[in-house]
Formats: sequence, C-alpha cells, structure tokens
Amino acid sequence: MNDAIKHTALETISLEAESIYNLQQYINDTFVQAVQIINATKGRVVVTGIGKSAIVGQKIVATLNSTGTPALFMHAADAIHGDLGMIQADDVVIILSKSGESPEIKVLVPLIKNFGNNIIAIVGNTNSYLANEAHYCLNTTVSKEACPNNLAPTSSTTAQMVMGDALAVCLMQLKGFTGADFAKYHPGGNLGKRLYLQVQDLSKNNSKPSVNIDASLKEIILVISKSLLGITGVINSNNEVIGIITDGDLRRMLVNIDNLTNITAAQIMNQNPKKIHQHALAVNALDMLREHDISQLIVVNDNDEYVGVLHLHDLVKEGII
Repeated sequence: MNDAIKHTALETISLEAESIYNLQQYINDTFVQAVQIINATKGRVVVTGIGKSAIVGQKIVATLNSTGTPALFMHAADAIHGDLGMIQADDVVIILSKSGESPEIKVLVPLIKNFGNNIIAIVGNTNSYLANEAHYCLNTTVSKEACPNNLAPTSSTTAQMVMGDALAVCLMQLKGFTGADFAKYHPGGNLGKRLYLQVQDLSKNNSKPSVNIDASLKEIILVISKSLLGITGVINSNNEVIGIITDGDLRRMLVNIDNLTNITAAQIMNQNPKKIHQHALAVNALDMLREHDISQLIVVNDNDEYVGVLHLHDLVKEGII
C-alpha cells in the first residue's frame, strides 16, 4: 500500500513536470505579441474562465497585480449576467479554458469582441472555438492529465498557471519592475519587512551607548551594562565612531592584562568597527552580521556620524531572520 501511494504521487509529479516542460515549444511569436499588447495597454488585464480555469485565473490576477500589471478577475458565468460592465475600453481580456468549448465561453467571446477589446486565449485545444476566435492564442495543450481517469484538471491547470507566470515575469522585465517596486505592493508580513525595513527603523529603538577615548574601565563597563546591547561606541569630538568596545573585548582584555588601574578605552577598543548606513535595508545588515560573524553594527548617517547600534536581536524580533 505504501509503495503504491508513493508510485502514484511520483507519477503525478512526473506528468505535471512534463506538462510544464512541453510548454517551451509554445513560446512563440504569438506569445511575444500577447506580452507586448498587455504591456502597451492603457487599461487593465481582465482575466476570466469557468470551473478550475477560473481558480487559476484568480491566481494569475494576483500575480499580475503584485508585479506591476493592474488586473482583475471576472467569472465567465457572472460576466453574462451583468459583470461584463467590469470591462473598460482599453482593457485586454485573457480567457482560460482547457477545452475552449465551454458554453459560457462561447457566449462570452462575441460579446467581448463587440466591445473591441483584445482577447488572449490560454487554451488546451487549439482547434476549439475559443482558439479560433481569440486575437492571440497561447497553447497549453497537455498529453495527459495526472488524474488516473485522465479527467480531473491537473496537468492542464498546472500548464495554465505556468503560462500565466511566464506572462507576468516577461511584463515585469519590460516594465523594469524592481525589488523596490515589489516592496510597495507587499508591505505586510516578513516578506514586506525584508523589502522595505531600514536599519534606522530598528536602531532608533535602541540606546546609543558611547564613551570617549580616555574613558576609564569602570565607565566603559557601566555604559555597556546600561545599554543592554553588549557594546559601546568610542567617539571623537565630531560624534564620529573611532572604535567600539564589546563584552568580548572586555573579556579578552581581562585575560591579557593584569594591571587594570589605568586602563582606558584607547587600549581596549577595536579600531575598525563594522558600520552600516541608517538607510540601508535591514536585510543587508543581516548579511553583514553573518559575513563577519558578529552581533552588532554601528549605524551612521551621511556624514559618518554615530546614529546608534543595530543588534542581531532586533532582526530576530522583526522576523527578518
């Protein structure tokens, strides 16, 4: 029984992988023209379908919207009962259908054509009504559904979804859509934080421990203990960081120096502290911490002035890690 289950699962994955691989032969001049039509439109992309194709259509709409191409979903059944009003003059309409022969699709296509909108078909039957009537036909034919009865949409819906992703990614490149643009549409959750959260957003909540170069050992220990950051900056008269002292530096000093009477910051500090600009992304700060295997970074402004400290724990609390 266990082996049979594994075999069925592996066969399903194999069939769906094959359906994706075979899409490569359908990326042709028509696909390029469809991408260019969408990119040039002043309107939106209206995606429609029926049954499982409708569900795939909703995912394609979500992907387009999140990558800079305004889109909306219109269910094919609802379209012929009033929702056609969603379509505006400059919109491009994408219709998804495996067979291209669904009754709702046959009713819908001539209505949209009467409006004058371009129709892009994502269809699994290139001899169908939809394929013949659409202005641009994107072929998502599959040799076999993963369903044992070759009936339930499985491989075919996977192919539709991947074709939609191909459109979205091509449009991203044409629009020059950047990570900063992506962040505007994904402000929530850990993904959003990784894309827009700056170092200063975290460091501003911390204290800004500092001592001068002549500070005594007692003063250094008191400042580090009060800040709870395990570090203090050593600054000059221009508020520039000329060194740092960490808990680790203090421990190493105790091992190496016997007479602690006249110890000052100058004898303990690391003169090459790792700094990061306050407007740098928090995720870049994480990269620096990992690269140098440290827990804190000194935060500076445009004038290289001491602004504060970013601690590894700040990134953990915000879910960046």
